[in-house]
Amino acid sequence: MKEKVSKSVEQPEPFTPGVTKGMVRQRALELYRDKLRHEGLTLEDWVLAEKDLVSDLETDGLLKR
Repeated sequence: MKEKVSKSVEQPEPFTPGVTKGMVRQRALELYRDKLRHEGLTLEDWVLAEKDLVSDLETDGLLKR
């Protein structure tokens, strides 16, 4: 059985205008609190945290594309 090895990376710049690294970092802390205690986040984790944040901001009407 193969195991997927994921390597933690530094936080990338957000790709959504109007979203800061701090906003994405806060969302990532909320989503991946348990994972952060044991290992770092992967690029996929950062992207998913940003997408989740953008989705919530658009739903609340705080971010327009």
